[in-house]
Amino acid sequence: MTIPRRSRRAAGTLAAAAVVGLSGVVLTAGPAAAHTPTWDVTCDAVSLHLTQYNARVTNEVTVTIDGKDLLPTEKFGTDFEKTLTLPKHDQPLEVHLVVKAGDGERYSKKDSKTAPVCEESTPPSTPTPTPSVTKPSETPTTASPSPSDTPSESASPSAPAAATPSPSSPDLAETGSSSATPIIGGAAVAVLLAGGGIMWSVRKRRTAQH
Repeated sequence: MTIPRRSRRAAGTLAAAAVVGLSGVVLTAGPAAAHTPTWDVTCDAVSLHLTQYNARVTNEVTVTIDGKDLLPTEKFGTDFEKTLTLPKHDQPLEVHLVVKAGDGERYSKKDSKTAPVCEESTPPSTPTPTPSVTKPSETPTTASPSPSDTPSESASPSAPAAATPSPSSPDLAETGSSSATPIIGGAAVAVLLAGGGIMWSVRKRRTAQH
């Protein structure tokens, strides 16, 4: 059976169109399937990590807390990285994220998370400063004045008192005769006599013996 040339050309054209169409679908689906919206919420910050978006379209991101914009609508391309600081709060906060992908609503994202209250860290107790004891300065020792080698004034020797003759001292020798002279003379005579008597007695004994 012979197939006309026109039929062959038509079949080839359809096959080529089908290949191109499939290629377009694959190319389009590849970037779209890679959308990765990641975000974290802590007590004091919101971290956004939006990666692998389609850079050929316009993408948008918005963050709100309690109806107020924390991040007004901002456009981005392939990636968006940012950290937002939360205001101080004593009650939990509801944080809302809205990501609009430019290549289709199915790749967009809406999410909410709660920011807890930050626990206040107790400041370390400041130790009471111990009063420094001021040591009294050493009192300089007052050196006692050393006695001078040479006295400034020599003590004048006191004049000896005039000797007063004692009433009991013997009288000075008299130039004339004393009343004791006869007594002394008598005593001397008595001694002589006694001696003579002794000598006479001795001689008498010797004579009698012979």
